[in-house]
Amino acid sequence: MRLNDIKPAEGARKERTRVGRGIGSGLGKTAGRGHKGQYARAGKGKVKAGFEGGQMPLQRRLPKVGFRSRKKHECAEIFVYQLEMVQGDSIDFDVLRGAGLVDRHAVRAKIVKKGELGRAVHVKGVAVTAGAREMILAAGGSVE
Repeated sequence: MRLNDIKPAEGARKERTRVGRGIGSGLGKTAGRGHKGQYARAGKGKVKAGFEGGQMPLQRRLPKVGFRSRKKHECAEIFVYQLEMVQGDSIDFDVLRGAGLVDRHAVRAKIVKKGELGRAVHVKGVAVTAGAREMILAAGGSVE
């Protein structure tokens, strides 16, 4: 075997189909596009995504579902039991952020009733639910 004898494997290199080159080629006249219609026209074969030939498209037939609030990440939710992790008795928004309980995107925070509170804490400048307020007051703390 010599370098000038090397050939690609049978069927590895397929010649490009030349359409519209006469009846003898097998793809003459309509060039494999059939007769009339959208896909037989020059440059008209493409339709926008989701187009169903004028029929009401699927994405418009199905009902809209759900809602995603853009304000969702503005307010952080802190559970009452997480207040145990915070150092010190006085708790405000900056202290919660320093303790890593508030996300960096959050603008405000709200304390929600979940878990137990074993010590007195003084909450200032943070929203508190009615149930969480009762728990904090019951533990000997205060809410401002």
